[in-house]
Amino acid sequence: MTQQASTSPAPPPAAAHEGHSHALLDLERFLPYRLSVLTNRISGGLAELYSVRFDIGITEWRVIAVLGRYAGLSANGVAERTAMDKVAVSRAVARLLERGLLTREMHDADRRRSVLELSEAGYAVYDVVVPLALDYERDVLAALDADERQLLDRLLAKLESPLQD
Repeated sequence: MTQQASTSPAPPPAAAHEGHSHALLDLERFLPYRLSVLTNRISGGLAELYSVRFDIGITEWRVIAVLGRYAGLSANGVAERTAMDKVAVSRAVARLLERGLLTREMHDADRRRSVLELSEAGYAVYDVVVPLALDYERDVLAALDADERQLLDRLLAKLESPLQD
């Protein structure tokens, strides 16, 4: 796979702040920034498919997606699986509970801990959005050939590995 040159104009030299020497961070080449921007663009594009139809945002969809795959998690468990902020997850859970898309029950072994599951209405949303999400992913990945998709998967796994808890 060949690396493409950036099509955006080069930033001005570090001397942009007259008389001051500052560290230079080339955001267009800085991996965390690039991944964040890419993730936001992909998530935003996907959100267009479900936000208007189901009146749910990105955080709510992520909660639904995780609970559709891993029923019986606590809100903290959802936050850990998604690496999302606990407060954002808590707010999303509250909205989804209010709308009847989730149910909450006390954990059998630990009565202080509640577990979340999708309700029938939650699964109805999940069952419609999942095929849309998979089609959207297929469209995004269509820019890559089969070998590049496999390489991307291997590279992402390699980058994720040392960051796992």
